[in-house]
Amino acid sequence: MKANCKQIQLVKNGDAKSSFSLIDSFIEAPNEMEVQIEVAHFGLNYADVMARNGLYRDCPPLPAVLGYEVVGTVVAVGKDVSEEIIGKKVVAFTRFGGYSTKVNTRFDGCVVIDDFDEKKALALATQYVTAFYMCEYVTNVHEGEWVLIHAAAGGVGTALIQLLVQKKCNIIAKIGDASKREYLEKLGIKHIVDYSKSDYADEVIRITKGKKIDISFNPVAGSTFKKDSKLLGAGGRLVLFGGSERSNGKFGIFSTLRFVWDMGIQLPIVLMMQSKSVLGVNMLKIADNHPKVLSFCLNKVVERAKEGKIEPVVGAEFSANEISEAHALLESGKSTGKIVVSW
Repeated sequence: MKANCKQIQLVKNGDAKSSFSLIDSFIEAPNEMEVQIEVAHFGLNYADVMARNGLYRDCPPLPAVLGYEVVGTVVAVGKDVSEEIIGKKVVAFTRFGGYSTKVNTRFDGCVVIDDFDEKKALALATQYVTAFYMCEYVTNVHEGEWVLIHAAAGGVGTALIQLLVQKKCNIIAKIGDASKREYLEKLGIKHIVDYSKSDYADEVIRITKGKKIDISFNPVAGSTFKKDSKLLGAGGRLVLFGGSERSNGKFGIFSTLRFVWDMGIQLPIVLMMQSKSVLGVNMLKIADNHPKVLSFCLNKVVERAKEGKIEPVVGAEFSANEISEAHALLESGKSTGKIVVSW
């Protein structure tokens, strides 16, 4: 049986002010292994900005409903899902479709949050799961290692910091806005690099006193890829999980070509000889091909949040009719923590 809902559709690529439309719509009943959630809040991720700008290949054809995570109440279940979860508050992954008052999603892609703060719980899905997957599943970080975190004040950056502080490694946080320094200091970060004032690679070497770093978590790519590669020492890992430098391009295919050119060519034999690793992370692909891994990571971060071991940060809140303003803030690079949109 179909259910009525409201959705925010991406109707055209381009500026945030003119790209969205709020419509009345409907969704089908959940299939065998799905739950249907009445959404209270949904979150924004940089992939949403990339999709809006026409730069995210996995985005469905327009008009499309974006959104990778929601928090809300389960109102219906498929025939293979226990009805015990009906009425429970959950945080859940959505493979697009999150900008809606009702969504269907896989049962194993959601976790009951009980009385945990609903808005903070939004960050636990995409951002904290991405961070957990990168620093505790696909690779690991050890005590005393030097770690560089790009976009350190953002959602994934915040999550990485909270997870890595407990590992007692040496964190270097990279920002592009001096106003974020205080935010990072409150998270316990001593080494902060502002790339808007000086070359971040030079600053990293100064901080480490010439020592090479062990790992970089990089959602920027482009020109930063070469710099990070040179900063890595033997045994170093470069974890690439985004390409935000491309979103700044204004010249279509020429900006894309420049973006690729700036990254250069990395030969596997050179990586072997230098004992370095480059790891690509796309959580949408993990969700599609390894849903149990995604479920494991989500359960782990929810568990840690309930235990008080991590504390998600809500950086800004908007209503659904302010979706353009929310997108503009995320794209500006001035946001910190999680951007929450509420119905």
